[in-house]
Amino acid sequence: MKRMGQRAFAYIIALAFLLIAILLGISIGTVSVPIGNIVQIIGAEIFRFISIDHIDPMQTNIVLSIRLPRVILAGLVGAALAIAGAAFQGLLRNPLADPYTLGVSSGASVGAVLTLFFQFSLPFVGAFTLPLLSILFAFLTIFVVLGFARKIDRAMKVETIILTGIIFSSFLGAFISLLIALTGDELRQIIGWLLGSVSMRGWSYIQIILPFFILGTIILIANSKELNAMSFGEERAQHLGVNVQRRKMVILIAGSILTGAAVAVSGTIGFVGLVIPHLTRMLWGPDHTHLLPLSILTGSSFLILADLVSRTIISPIELPIGVITALIGAPAFGIILMKRRSGERSGSDA
Repeated sequence: MKRMGQRAFAYIIALAFLLIAILLGISIGTVSVPIGNIVQIIGAEIFRFISIDHIDPMQTNIVLSIRLPRVILAGLVGAALAIAGAAFQGLLRNPLADPYTLGVSSGASVGAVLTLFFQFSLPFVGAFTLPLLSILFAFLTIFVVLGFARKIDRAMKVETIILTGIIFSSFLGAFISLLIALTGDELRQIIGWLLGSVSMRGWSYIQIILPFFILGTIILIANSKELNAMSFGEERAQHLGVNVQRRKMVILIAGSILTGAAVAVSGTIGFVGLVIPHLTRMLWGPDHTHLLPLSILTGSSFLILADLVSRTIISPIELPIGVITALIGAPAFGIILMKRRSGERSGSDA
């Protein structure tokens, strides 16, 4: 009973944190919009019978056309990276694992950089060529990584998958650097995309990421009990009746879907999938049944606030969101590791 109360408290805190982040993200900017007006504007959009004639039309346009889609997109990207990171850390039994471990992010980035470099534009797709090719390259990367890992080790042990992912990530990173070195006028656009941003994306990009986010999230949450079993080791999981090979493949593909879709619409944003699941695990425990949904809520809140900082800290200049997440995430993760290390030492001394 006490544990159920703690879990309910965890969800209440996480939801309250997300609601505050959303309201702040919409309210604060070059033009400040009162929170009361935000609630009325969104309420009138959902429930058509509410009148907002007394609210400045400019505020309505700012909320519905600029800030609300930006906040929702940042939330979806943060949630996708956080749940994928939590799944990879549980599956690989490694707190240093994140959505970029398998090279999926590098693969998606290659697709985007190639699109910008060669100015690709697919028929009937137009402006969506960039995110769609990024998702395609993310899928190709995970299949190549898993195929290569299977060739090396038929059992596809965790260590083999990690090493294969690092190899491919390094190779693809070098390929991106080569393209940047050969780039002329598109250099600024490519660098800006690689640093990560959710600026000026709009509702159309939400429509792109949303189906992939829903699909990946459902698959991972459906496999949360298997993740609990595999976090104790593959042999233990097998004894508990888990089909380790199949579940491992499903979880890797679901995490890659989420990562590829996030990178496709926002560029490369680091540390969200590394720090947020780790912090959530420290606060609320390692049970993936609750760790995954709580990581979604916390990751979403974190990236919304990081985006808010990126566009207001030196306004009117806007910083890439990837810079902000790195500046916050790297020291935070360093502190977490130091505390964990000191805890292990004190435990061993005892």
